[in-house]
Amino acid sequence: MAARAAFASASVSPHALPRLLTLTLLVLAAAPAGAEHLSRIAQATGNAPARAAVEDELVIQTPMSAFVVDAMLKEFAQYVREKWGVNLRTRVLRAGTPVSYQTIVGWKGQPEADVFWGGEPALFGDLAAQKLLARLELPGPLWDSVPPSIGSPKPIPLKGPGQLWVGTGLEIYGIAYNPRLLKQLGVPDLQDWDDLLSPKLKGHIVQCTPTRSSSSHASYQVILQIKGEASGWEWLRRLGGQTGRFVTSSREVPSLVARTEVAVGFGVPSYFAFEEKLAGFDIRFVAPQSAFVTPEPFAVLAGAKHPRAARQFAAFLLSERGQHLFIGRGLYPVNPRYKVRGAPGSTAELAVQLTGGVRSFFDPPMWNVYDDALARSRYQEVNERFQKDIESAWDDLKKRY
Repeated sequence: MAARAAFASASVSPHALPRLLTLTLLVLAAAPAGAEHLSRIAQATGNAPARAAVEDELVIQTPMSAFVVDAMLKEFAQYVREKWGVNLRTRVLRAGTPVSYQTIVGWKGQPEADVFWGGEPALFGDLAAQKLLARLELPGPLWDSVPPSIGSPKPIPLKGPGQLWVGTGLEIYGIAYNPRLLKQLGVPDLQDWDDLLSPKLKGHIVQCTPTRSSSSHASYQVILQIKGEASGWEWLRRLGGQTGRFVTSSREVPSLVARTEVAVGFGVPSYFAFEEKLAGFDIRFVAPQSAFVTPEPFAVLAGAKHPRAARQFAAFLLSERGQHLFIGRGLYPVNPRYKVRGAPGSTAELAVQLTGGVRSFFDPPMWNVYDDALARSRYQEVNERFQKDIESAWDDLKKRY
């Protein structure tokens, strides 16, 4: 009875209800948005559930081989499951570097992928300038494990300012050839770019168009930089006259060589040739002294839907476990601490054999003439001139040279 009386004394008069309702609405209107405000309060008091270290999905935009990318993603998914108990779903959007770049620009900061991985550093610098990349937020020691650049007299950048991109593994672009077909043609083993202009190789060379492939484009830039503008374009036109097939994917180039459809491939990523060698094909690879080395850059795209998974993937690739995975796929570590070594007959030793005994691109320091700033400044110009001077004039070039 006393409790009921106390309750009655605390009840509100019906005449006071309108005033109370108005006051309540004013208080609520002045407060921050409901769910967001409550979430902030919960986080501040320590009562909110901890945010997962990674999301459960990761989408990659890349020109790189499935032979490399799929193996890395499989290992990363296992690592995520072991460390955080998250079942990570991965998806790969694959296209050549120039096409991938245009796709990312076309997304205008609302990307359908979380990561751009692989190709020429020049394009990553352009994306950073357009504010289409997000900071990697790598721990200091991991970021510092990658040197700023490699090579002399022209250094190749291995990471970008502001932690907007970082190299993950070193890979060289060179020449692939079929030794049996060369023997039939009476051509000795190839060593340098100029060997491609042998009259005996006319019609027996395949290359990917530089408008579709970063490996081909970078190789064009190398020729132009070592020979000069006028002599370089003359050399490239002569190569066009020697070429029997142009293809739209750099992956096709070593595949055609391995299957004896064409004797020689120009501007071939080493891991593509390595993949064919592991499949049992008799294919050789040579990297001329001036060949371009790519650090296979990695960037998190601004506006990515799964940024935490993307950043953890970057950290994984630069870890000891990640760097050794690159070795197993025929690439070279971007961390100078690691060398390519393995048991006789291992994939690591096959990679060393394929590249002529190289165990590290840091020791001894590699010679490089590729000027990244120059390549960036005339990227589109090189592609347009290829279309005008070589692609459109291909039939004439084959008759002229």
